[in-house]
Amino acid sequence: MTTREIANRLVNMCRNGQVEEAKEALFSSDIISIEPVEGLLPKETKGMDAIRKKAELFISMVENFYGDTISDPLVAGDYFSLTWDTDIQMKNEARKTVSELCVYKTSGGKIVSEQFFY
Repeated sequence: MTTREIANRLVNMCRNGQVEEAKEALFSSDIISIEPVEGLLPKETKGMDAIRKKAELFISMVENFYGDTISDPLVAGDYFSLTWDTDIQMKNEARKTVSELCVYKTSGGKIVSEQFFY
Protein backbone atom coordinates (compact mmCIF):
# COMPACT_ATOMS: atom_id res chain seq x y z
CA MET A 1 0.00 0.00 0.00
CA THR A 2 1.11 3.55 -0.64
CA THR A 3 1.25 6.14 2.12
CA ARG A 4 -1.93 7.72 0.75
CA GLU A 5 -3.75 4.36 0.75
CA ILE A 6 -2.64 3.67 4.32
CA ALA A 7 -3.71 7.16 5.40
CA ASN A 8 -7.13 6.87 3.78
CA ARG A 9 -7.71 3.40 5.24
CA LEU A 10 -6.72 4.56 8.73
CA VAL A 11 -9.08 7.53 8.56
CA ASN A 12 -11.97 5.48 7.19
CA MET A 13 -11.59 2.73 9.78
CA CYS A 14 -11.26 5.20 12.67
CA ARG A 15 -14.26 7.20 11.50
CA ASN A 16 -16.22 3.93 11.60
CA GLY A 17 -15.20 3.17 15.17
CA GLN A 18 -12.59 0.58 14.20
CA VAL A 19 -9.60 2.20 15.90
CA GLU A 20 -8.14 -0.97 17.40
CA GLU A 21 -8.79 -2.95 14.21
CA ALA A 22 -6.99 -0.23 12.23
CA LYS A 23 -3.93 -0.56 14.46
CA GLU A 24 -3.87 -4.34 13.98
CA ALA A 25 -4.20 -4.01 10.20
CA LEU A 26 -1.95 -1.03 9.54
CA PHE A 27 0.72 -0.80 12.25
CA SER A 28 4.12 -2.42 12.01
CA SER A 29 4.86 -4.93 14.78
CA ASP A 30 7.64 -2.61 16.01
CA ILE A 31 5.59 0.62 15.88
CA ILE A 32 6.76 3.56 17.99
CA SER A 33 4.13 5.85 19.53
CA ILE A 34 5.12 9.22 21.03
CA GLU A 35 2.95 11.40 23.28
CA PRO A 36 3.85 15.09 23.84
CA VAL A 37 4.58 14.58 27.55
CA GLU A 38 4.83 11.83 30.12
CA GLY A 39 1.54 11.85 32.01
CA LEU A 40 -1.50 9.63 32.07
CA LEU A 41 0.05 7.76 29.16
CA PRO A 42 3.74 6.95 28.68
CA LYS A 43 5.80 9.41 26.61
CA GLU A 44 7.07 6.63 24.32
CA THR A 45 5.60 3.22 23.58
CA LYS A 46 7.35 0.61 21.41
CA GLY A 47 5.82 -2.47 19.79
CA MET A 48 2.27 -3.71 19.24
CA ASP A 49 1.99 -5.45 22.61
CA ALA A 50 2.80 -2.18 24.38
CA ILE A 51 0.44 -0.27 22.05
CA ARG A 52 -2.40 -2.63 23.01
CA LYS A 53 -1.67 -2.10 26.72
CA LYS A 54 -1.57 1.66 26.20
CA ALA A 55 -5.00 1.53 24.53
CA GLU A 56 -6.39 -0.54 27.41
CA LEU A 57 -4.98 1.97 29.92
CA PHE A 58 -6.54 4.89 28.05
CA ILE A 59 -9.93 3.17 27.78
CA SER A 60 -9.87 2.40 31.51
CA MET A 61 -9.57 6.15 32.21
CA VAL A 62 -12.59 7.18 30.10
CA GLU A 63 -15.87 7.95 31.83
CA ASN A 64 -17.88 8.93 28.73
CA PHE A 65 -17.10 9.22 25.03
CA TYR A 66 -19.37 11.59 23.11
CA GLY A 67 -17.83 11.49 19.63
CA ASP A 68 -14.94 12.60 17.51
CA THR A 69 -14.10 14.34 14.27
CA ILE A 70 -11.19 13.18 12.13
CA SER A 71 -9.90 15.30 9.26
CA ASP A 72 -8.91 14.02 5.87
CA PRO A 73 -5.21 13.12 5.81
CA LEU A 74 -2.48 15.37 4.44
CA VAL A 75 0.20 13.24 2.75
CA ALA A 76 3.84 14.10 1.99
CA GLY A 77 6.29 11.38 1.02
CA ASP A 78 6.32 8.64 3.66
CA TYR A 79 4.42 10.82 6.15
CA PHE A 80 0.84 11.84 6.70
CA SER A 81 -0.95 13.91 9.28
CA LEU A 82 -4.49 14.52 10.39
CA THR A 83 -6.37 16.35 13.10
CA TRP A 84 -8.49 14.44 15.58
CA ASP A 85 -10.94 16.23 17.88
CA THR A 86 -12.44 14.09 20.64
CA ASP A 87 -15.40 15.05 22.85
CA ILE A 88 -14.70 13.08 26.01
CA GLN A 89 -15.02 12.93 29.77
CA MET A 90 -12.17 11.28 31.63
CA LYS A 91 -12.88 9.77 35.08
CA ASN A 92 -13.00 12.45 37.78
CA GLU A 93 -12.76 15.24 35.19
CA ALA A 94 -15.16 17.57 33.40
CA ARG A 95 -16.25 16.91 29.84
CA LYS A 96 -13.85 18.46 27.32
CA THR A 97 -12.82 18.45 23.68
CA VAL A 98 -9.26 17.35 23.03
CA SER A 99 -7.73 18.53 19.75
CA GLU A 100 -4.75 16.56 18.45
CA LEU A 101 -2.42 16.75 15.51
CA CYS A 102 -1.42 13.18 14.62
CA VAL A 103 1.69 12.57 12.49
CA TYR A 104 2.42 9.13 11.06
CA LYS A 105 5.41 7.68 9.20
CA THR A 106 5.05 4.70 6.88
CA SER A 107 7.54 2.16 5.58
CA GLY A 108 7.05 -1.15 3.79
CA GLY A 109 3.28 -0.71 3.58
CA LYS A 110 2.80 -0.20 7.34
CA ILE A 111 2.73 2.64 9.85
CA VAL A 112 6.06 2.56 11.71
CA SER A 113 5.60 5.59 13.96
CA GLU A 114 2.91 7.87 15.26
CA GLN A 115 3.38 11.10 17.19
CA PHE A 116 0.70 13.19 18.85
CA PHE A 117 0.62 16.92 19.57
CA TYR A 118 -2.09 18.35 21.83
